[in-house]
Amino acid sequence: MYVHPGLADVLAALPDRPADPYADIEATRVSFAALMAPRMGPDPRVTVDRAVIPGPDGDTIDLHVIRPSDAAEDEVLPGILYIHGGGFAYGELDGPSPMARDACAETRAVVVDAHYRLAPEHRFPAGVEDCYAALRWMADGAAGLGVDPDRIAVAGASAGACLSAAMTLMARDRQGPSIAYQCLLIPLLDDRSTTASRRNITDRRIINGPGITRTWDNYLGPDREGAAPYAAPARAEDLRGLPPAYVLTCGLDPLRDEGVDYARRLIEADVPVELHHVPGAWHFFEAFAPESAVARSTTAHWLRALRAALHP
Repeated sequence: MYVHPGLADVLAALPDRPADPYADIEATRVSFAALMAPRMGPDPRVTVDRAVIPGPDGDTIDLHVIRPSDAAEDEVLPGILYIHGGGFAYGELDGPSPMARDACAETRAVVVDAHYRLAPEHRFPAGVEDCYAALRWMADGAAGLGVDPDRIAVAGASAGACLSAAMTLMARDRQGPSIAYQCLLIPLLDDRSTTASRRNITDRRIINGPGITRTWDNYLGPDREGAAPYAAPARAEDLRGLPPAYVLTCGLDPLRDEGVDYARRLIEADVPVELHHVPGAWHFFEAFAPESAVARSTTAHWLRALRAALHP
C-alpha cells in the first residue's frame, strides 16, 4: 500500500476506527466535532450570519451565510452553497464549516453553509431535499444576499459531494435553479460497492470499504435495492447538461474509483471536468494532517479551481 511520504508518520499513529461508526452515532458525532474543534475559532477573514428558512416537509433549515469581511455592502459576488460531509449522519458543527469559511475567503464569494437533516433520524430524501431547498432560497434571494445568480456553485466533501452532485441532477430535471459549477471533493456517489478501491481498501485506521457500505445502509436503510439517482448520483444514466465539474480523489480512499469513473462519465457527456488525484492519501486526510504540505497544496488546488470558475 503506497502512502504519501508526507503522511506516513500521521497514518502510522492513527488508532483503529470503530468497525461500525453508526452503531453509536452520537459518539461518532462527538468524536468528529472534537477532531474539528481546533479549526472552529474566530476567522477574521469572514463575517457570519445565521438564517432559518422553511424546509420541504414543514420543518426548518438552519444556514450560515458567510461573506468576505472586506466586502462592500453593495458588492455583488458569486455564491457557493457548501454542503458538509460526514456520511449523511454527522459532520454538523457549532458554527460554519472551516471548509466553507476557506471557500468564502479564498474564492471571494458569498457562501451559504447548509445544515441539513441527518440520518438515521432522517433518511433519504430528507437531506438532499433540504439542500435543494437551500439552493432555491439562495437563487431566489440572490439580490438580497449580494449574489450574482448566474455564478452560483455547489460544493461539498464526501457525502456533501454526493448531495452536491445530486442537486445538479435535481436542478437540471426540475428546470432550475441554475448552477454554474460543481466542486466534488472525495465524492461518495455509488451505493453498489463494486469497485476495486471499495473492495481492496480495508485498513481499519481510515475510512474503508466496509465502512462505506455501512454508510449507505444508514442513509438509505438496509433494504436499498435500486436506489434513486438523487440518492446515489452514479446511478444516473444520463449526465448530459450538468454544470462543469471539479473532482478530487485520493489513492487510499475506497471512493477513489467511483470518483474517477464519475469524472469519466461526465467527460463522455461533454461536461467540462478537472480531475485532481492525490496518490497515497486517505479519505479526508487533511483533517488529520492539516499542516502537511500535501494537505495545504490539495486545499489550495480545489480552491483555485473554484475561484477560477466563479471569477472567469
